[in-house]
Amino acid sequence: MPEWNAPQKPADYAEESLITAILNGDYPPGTALPGERDLAAQLGLTRPTLREALQRLARDGWITIRQGKPTLVNDFWRDGGLNVLSTLVRYRHVPDDFVRRLLEVRLAMAPAYTAAAVEHNPQSMLGHLQGAAALEEDAAAFARYDWQLHHLLTVASGNPIYTLILNGFASFYEAMACQYFARVEARAFSRQFYTDLYAAFMNGDTVSAENITRRVMEESISHWRAAADFGNPES
Repeated sequence: MPEWNAPQKPADYAEESLITAILNGDYPPGTALPGERDLAAQLGLTRPTLREALQRLARDGWITIRQGKPTLVNDFWRDGGLNVLSTLVRYRHVPDDFVRRLLEVRLAMAPAYTAAAVEHNPQSMLGHLQGAAALEEDAAAFARYDWQLHHLLTVASGNPIYTLILNGFASFYEAMACQYFARVEARAFSRQFYTDLYAAFMNGDTVSAENITRRVMEESISHWRAAADFGNPES
């Protein structure tokens, strides 16, 4: 049977239209949105539907609704939450240095959640880490494995906030990781990481797991720069 896409709900359409307008610069940070009546007319919506969309945007930090005053557009980099991050990824509206900054965030978090995983639930990681030996020399396979590894580490850490933060990058991570793992050097580097990490988990060595992860996360930033140059030979 053919697959049918459900029609977009009016509130979803309004939310998407307003986010697109904000990202395109039609409504820059610090400016006011049109009045509710005018904005509803422009979007072809009822005012209750528009209000629903505005409440969603306010919840995620895109706008600030002020009673009796115009609704202001926020600086989403400063005022936004995790939902803003996932939306930026979905719209591919990210600055040129976004991946490097993402890797810096991973550098700050990964050693901590890896150490916590050794302390709280090392057995849950051993099967996945052991499977690294069978990884094919394929960028997509490495990208998928690496995403699963970090996701499992956050879960095993016992702190669900790590998992929520990482999930904000879910739709973006594997696509960029494929570019990262296109280089044989990056695959070899990560394969050694998985081997070393497996040994640390087998031994229950929290300190080694944390130090290994920190070193690899630091060096992965240099590997990403090389991967970016590899994918853009004229840059």
